[in-house]
Amino acid sequence: NIDLHALTGWIPERIAMHSDNQAFNKDSTFRMLYQRFHKGDVLITTATGVMSEEEGEKWGLVPTHAYAVLDIREYKGLRFLQLKNPWSHLRWKGRYSENDTRNWTPDLQKYLNFDPRTAQKIDNGIFWISWEDLCQYYDVIYLSWNPSLFKESTCIHSTWDAKQGPVKDAYSLANNPQYKLEVQCPQGGAAVWVLLSRHITDKDDFAHNREFITMVVYKTDGKKVYYPADPPPYIDGIRINSPHYLTKIKLTSPGSHTFTLVVSQYEKQNTIHYTIRVYSLCKFTFSKIPTPYTISKRVNGQWKGHSAGGCGNFRDTYKNNPIYQFQLEKNGPLLIELRGPRQYSVGFELVTVSTVGDPGSYGFQKKSSGDYRCGFCYLEVENTFAGIYNIIPTTFLPQQEGPFFLDFNSTTPLKVSQLQ
Repeated sequence: NIDLHALTGWIPERIAMHSDNQAFNKDSTFRMLYQRFHKGDVLITTATGVMSEEEGEKWGLVPTHAYAVLDIREYKGLRFLQLKNPWSHLRWKGRYSENDTRNWTPDLQKYLNFDPRTAQKIDNGIFWISWEDLCQYYDVIYLSWNPSLFKESTCIHSTWDAKQGPVKDAYSLANNPQYKLEVQCPQGGAAVWVLLSRHITDKDDFAHNREFITMVVYKTDGKKVYYPADPPPYIDGIRINSPHYLTKIKLTSPGSHTFTLVVSQYEKQNTIHYTIRVYSLCKFTFSKIPTPYTISKRVNGQWKGHSAGGCGNFRDTYKNNPIYQFQLEKNGPLLIELRGPRQYSVGFELVTVSTVGDPGSYGFQKKSSGDYRCGFCYLEVENTFAGIYNIIPTTFLPQQEGPFFLDFNSTTPLKVSQLQ
């Protein structure tokens, strides 16, 4: 379906029949394929997986090879697909092959318009296979959907720089590209499909596709997501090394639904260029989540010896942790991020020293980054009053030595200094 997408622009989907990650329902999949194929909504191919030479020889199958689906039929409870080997020779040798004398009945031959005796004379690579055997001996079904099934669509092209964020996004999504999708769902429900396509610009990349991409969907009202599992994803993505990844969002309740879509990669090594296409049966808006922050400042620090004091549970040593002080010139939003070694749980406290004027309900004496987390945590304050604040970054346990980064993001200039 990668080739079909390149040729036709039809929407690629991949159904893995033997995957630990993807649930596969034999009956509902056959029903869907049967109905949609005969409506002309979808082109279908199917591919074998890895198999030994002996096994391939026994069943007349080529390992890791794609076959075109020419027809889908049902007869008295039996389910069949007609496949074509694109080599135009080498056919299936199992049940309902041209040499199967047990299962073919005159009625079935007539219904499928197939004469085993004629087929024995010429091998054109075309054969019938039962749905059960296909599910057993084949690995993947590739679908290419007609995009005109959807009334509405849009696309965004973008780039994710290899230097943005960590190699693995297992602890932090702060640097992942994120998008807001707002859908107006009518009475009776709707479907929205989101296709993430990585741009392939050289043959070697295509041959050894080493980039694993996916799309993760959160129900966070289009707000940025920082932690991969908090909140838990609404639809988690499977990281696969195909250049296309399709996510289907099914809506049942009428009204406005807002999602945050996060592009994710497994072990990011290279800068990737990608396109996100949204296809919908109803009205929607789709945009990159903007950052309100115009100023960022990074401070490099470390916990070492005496200053690796641990969290507030360790009163005697907590007071030895590094302390930074910053001054905010005007009221506005503030985002503070702490990045430390992945093997440590990290957190910080933000303490008000003094404010300019009375902050009223916006005032606070102390705020924390919440639960201690592996390697990354953050605190976002939507309205921080102008004033002076202290910040104390810590590991959970004392004597956990290592470097850290403190990132300050605001809309007004700020000065940072180290108190201890």
